[in-house]
Amino acid sequence: MTRTVRKGAFLAAALVVAIAFTAACTGLPPFGTRSHPYGDRSVAAALHRHTANVVSSINFDQRALDTLGEESILFAAVLGAVVLLRRTRDEDREDPEPQWVMPSTLLLGAGLLPVTVLVGIYIVAHGQLTPGGGFQGGVVLATGLHLAYLAADYRVLRRVRPLALYGALDAAAAGSFTALGLAGLVAGGAYLQNVLPLGTFDQLSSGGLVPLVNAAVGVEVASGVIVLLAQFLDQAVEISSPSGNAQAPQEES
Repeated sequence: MTRTVRKGAFLAAALVVAIAFTAACTGLPPFGTRSHPYGDRSVAAALHRHTANVVSSINFDQRALDTLGEESILFAAVLGAVVLLRRTRDEDREDPEPQWVMPSTLLLGAGLLPVTVLVGIYIVAHGQLTPGGGFQGGVVLATGLHLAYLAADYRVLRRVRPLALYGALDAAAAGSFTALGLAGLVAGGAYLQNVLPLGTFDQLSSGGLVPLVNAAVGVEVASGVIVLLAQFLDQAVEISSPSGNAQAPQEES
């Protein structure tokens, strides 16, 4: 495909998107209005489905299909980074040199790591009840793990970060979100329809399908961020050219 053809295809697609976006914006209510029909309906729907956190009800129930698309984008981004930054045949990687770490920094990181992981689990588990959820809690979980890198060094992080396990968790969580949507079809409803028992309002078991989808997102986001950061941290220290001459060493993170 020539450059002219690619540019023409892009302009044609951009024109279609611009027309659709403009048409959608003309149907929106004016800014500053006292009437918020979508907000009123979403709150009522969240209470009807026994989901105390309206934002989670929107993300994982009322507009769960949109969230599935967002999760798929993250999964595709992680997969793309793994493919682009994978080790090539002419690439050597050496173990980083051990670094001296201040005892106070190591102690602080060791103390904060379990606390941060616990907070992340709490945010994910209570996503249907309080502000937070799988996206926010997943990032907190990934951040907690990388305290080992900030407080110690990269070698410690590699020992507590089995990439094969987190890669499998990333794929399994993304697939489980898709599989959970089949529950609605099995029950004779729509894909990702909330057909599970709603439970008691303001309890961990409330919300029907919401806590399960929320947990899947939390695991996928945490595992995806860990795998993604690993591709940037685990870089080559020396790349040999095809002629056999080594290029200038690169700094190891």
